[in-house]
Amino acid sequence: MSFRDRSRETAAALASHLILAAAFAASAAAQERLALVGGMLLDGYDVPPLHHAAVLIEGERIVAVGRAAELEIPPDARVVDTSGRVMIPGMMDLHAHLAVLGHGEYGRWFSWIDEEGVDIEEVMEISAKQLLLAGVTTAVDLGAPLEASLAVRDRIARGEVPGARLLMAGPWITRRVSFWPENYQIGVSSPEEASAAVERLAEAGVDVIKAWVGLTREDYRAVADTAHRHGLQVHAHVYGPDEVKNALEAGIDVLTHAGSAGTPPYEPDLLRDIVVAGRPVVITGAHRVWVFPATVEFPERLQDPRLRDDLPAAMYDELQRSFENFHTLPYFQTTARQMFFGDASLGQWIEAGAVMGMGTDSGTPMNFHTEALWRELKAHVDLGMTPMEAIVAATRVNARILGLADDLGSIEPGKIADIVVLRGDPRFSITELNEPVVVVKDGRVYRRD
Repeated sequence: MSFRDRSRETAAALASHLILAAAFAASAAAQERLALVGGMLLDGYDVPPLHHAAVLIEGERIVAVGRAAELEIPPDARVVDTSGRVMIPGMMDLHAHLAVLGHGEYGRWFSWIDEEGVDIEEVMEISAKQLLLAGVTTAVDLGAPLEASLAVRDRIARGEVPGARLLMAGPWITRRVSFWPENYQIGVSSPEEASAAVERLAEAGVDVIKAWVGLTREDYRAVADTAHRHGLQVHAHVYGPDEVKNALEAGIDVLTHAGSAGTPPYEPDLLRDIVVAGRPVVITGAHRVWVFPATVEFPERLQDPRLRDDLPAAMYDELQRSFENFHTLPYFQTTARQMFFGDASLGQWIEAGAVMGMGTDSGTPMNFHTEALWRELKAHVDLGMTPMEAIVAATRVNARILGLADDLGSIEPGKIADIVVLRGDPRFSITELNEPVVVVKDGRVYRRD
């Protein structure tokens, strides 16, 4: 019996959390108009909210926004009452890893997948669904097998399975091949090989390129130039100041991780160059520095019922085994140093006024897709961002970074209807982002508690 067959035992639990394929396909065919009525609206701009608002949707687009008392609700519209709730744009995660689910140790995870005969596409579909139900309507996956990445992305886009809208990098490009499986990475030894790797990925149909560690300035330049010829962005995994400077000067589009992983704050000149260039940074600051102590204080989070509901029983059990003595896991052996520099490393960007996107490294050990984004926003808020600034970063700024601002990132007429309804006001507590009560993507209701 295949793992996919064994996993069918969890179908009832999955069905309790979302409208599954048949149901939302029927909804898409039958429902042309939707109205979210009564709640407070935070539209993605850092301006005062619109109270007792209504959002009218036809198909996948927003057609009107205003006070509910002043808008005519079409009689054939399906009405979702958001009274007493807060509506915000669908959020975006600019750094996710759908092939991992928060398992404690990468090597053991990939070995277990091979031994059990797990289809990695099934894992990625679970991750995409978890992101969606957490209010993440768009995510950038930065490292997974090429064929699986494109297949899952396309099934979601066709409405065959529920999940966040995905932009896929496929395997990353590096001079330092790691212990990750071979099909997650492309090893190169020259700028020419780096350029050829980008060509292959672009021809296959990826959405972005990921540059990983060990690349030279010439490699970065070759990757960036080739990607830009194909209209693709490059997101570079960088830590040390030399890496950051090389990536910046070579024209890399997004600097991801910069300032985390135990790196002391950068010199003022480098920081100023990045800020002046307007180069976006995505710090992924919470995934060790905030998540680890939060787990020490509250280890029960590792048994979040959402994990049991979402995962096949054998997969859930394997995750739980991987969390035993989690403080001894290799992934956390440098966490003390990262915590020492954590506030200064993340705070430098906030204080400098950098263009900051929001990404989480979700899927990494104990960094679950179900909650990674609100934890990342909370880390930024803890260090000086206002809650509204953090929400804008995760919505409108992220959309602008990805070149999708014409369609996504705010709630206004003409935009795609990606809307999240929260129980309370996130300006009062950013933790209100945890467990939305309604999630709408492309004008379809995927979650309604």
